[in-house]
Parts: sequence; structure tokens; C-alpha cells
Amino acid sequence: MNLDQMTAQIATADGFIAALDQSGGSTPKALRGYGVEDDEWNGDEEMFAKIHEMRSRVITSPSFGNGRVIGAILFERTMDSQVDGRSTADALKARGVVPFIKVDQGLADEANGVQVMKPLDKLPALLEKSVGNGMFGTKMRSVIKSSNAAGIAAIVEQQFAVGNQIADAGLMPMLEPEYDITADDRAEGEAILLAEIMKGLDALPEGRKVMLKLSIPVQAGLYAPVIAHPNVLRVVALSGGYSTDDACEHLARNGGMIASFSRGLLQDLRKGQSDAEFDAVLGKAIDQIACASAEG
Repeated sequence: MNLDQMTAQIATADGFIAALDQSGGSTPKALRGYGVEDDEWNGDEEMFAKIHEMRSRVITSPSFGNGRVIGAILFERTMDSQVDGRSTADALKARGVVPFIKVDQGLADEANGVQVMKPLDKLPALLEKSVGNGMFGTKMRSVIKSSNAAGIAAIVEQQFAVGNQIADAGLMPMLEPEYDITADDRAEGEAILLAEIMKGLDALPEGRKVMLKLSIPVQAGLYAPVIAHPNVLRVVALSGGYSTDDACEHLARNGGMIASFSRGLLQDLRKGQSDAEFDAVLGKAIDQIACASAEG
């Protein structure tokens, strides 16, 4: 796929974007869920080798290439690795899946009810490497914990500032100001978040497009103005800790949003499943998530 084909697919195709970018502290939990216990690996290299085995199995599974997965978000080590003798990005493109790369370096300590991203001192080198590896876009996560107007404004300002840096490097930025779905004041805070996102979108240079990855809102349809904005390529939803069933139920109420799930996609996969069992379980989740994305 060339750039125009990847852009058109992400902008308009039916389906969803798989989140395969667990990293650092989230990797042991992901491995345990898959059936790989902590005593089966020793140190980061073995841990990341185990998670790459799981991701490779997902990517090469027949159901992953059925056209319903239109994109996939990778961790840097996954991008640097190979799947079936070719780069992960090339393996994805061969299956009709557009590759994205996670570029943030983790979260800062909470202040003003939010966790902004830590300084991205490695970003320029990572962007250069990502372009060289044929990636289409990026993803970067920060987290909102409470309805604090100053904190939410800071989150959005950072996301757009880094997003412009990414776009200048020739990649499609996916901004992810996640709102913690357990927050009691989420409805109020999401209204503030919407206003700040719209300010950021209106300030973008003419013709520049970004993507947004957002928690499924309390108020169905809240992000319709974002979806309709001319500077937005696509709006995707994170599962945020919801089960597959719950995430799909909430997503289906939000027109124009498609899924970008991790837990909601992978939660029932197990190392001990036969290849046929693994593909059947994965295929069921893919079909369910794709249907919810289409309904949304």
C-alpha cells in the first residue's frame, strides 16, 4: 500500500484499528492474560520476545487479514522486529493493515487532575526511524483523571503541539487524551475536553489533518463535531478497560467513531489454544468489534 491508499483506507474503510502497543509496565499483565506466567521469562529482552510471539501469532492469524482490521498500532520493539521473515510494517501491509507506531515515553506524575506525557526527547530519532520503516502514523497517550479545566487544557495543548511536530515529519498523528472511564465527573470533563479539542483543531494549519483516539463518551454522540471537522481524518475509540461486550455496546451508540481496542480484542486469546481455536476466538472478537464500529 502506498501513502494515498493508506490514507484513504484509514479515512473511509469499514473496520477498526487494532491496538498491539502494550509496552513497559503493561506487558507482564498482557502476558499473564495470554497465559504466560512471570517465571517463563527473565528480564526485558525475554519478556518482549514473549509478547512479540503473541503479536506475531495475532498478525499472521487468518482472521486478522479478513479486511475488518484496517490498521494496527505497534510498540517500537514490534516495529523493529520481524514477522514471517519481513518487517512488521511490511507484514501488516501485506495483510491490508495500515501500521501506526506508539511514540510517547510514558506519563508524568498527576498534576491538576491529569497526567501529561513525559518529555519526548527520543521523538525526533523515532520519527525518522518510523518513516524509514514505512509507518503511516503515530499514537501518543496522556490521561485525564478529573474535570480540571486547566489540566485538560494542558493535556490538549501538549497533544496538538507534538502532533504538529509529527505531521511535519511526514506521519499522521493520532492524538490520545484518554479520559479515565472510572472518573465520577467524566461527563462534565468530557464537555471541557470537547471544547479544547475544537480549539486545537481550528488552530491547525489549513489542510493539516490529525486523528483522535478518545474514550467512549458518557453522552452518546458528544464528539460528532470533532468527527465532522475538516482537519480530522478519523476518530477512534479506546476500550479503556471495558470488556469486549461493554466496549462494543457503548461504541455502537456513537456514530462516526470506530474502535481501536486492545483488551477488547485480545482478552480471550490464550497461549495454549490450538491455531484453529486461536483464530476462531480472534475472529469472533474481530467480527464483534467491526460490527460495533459499523453501527457507530
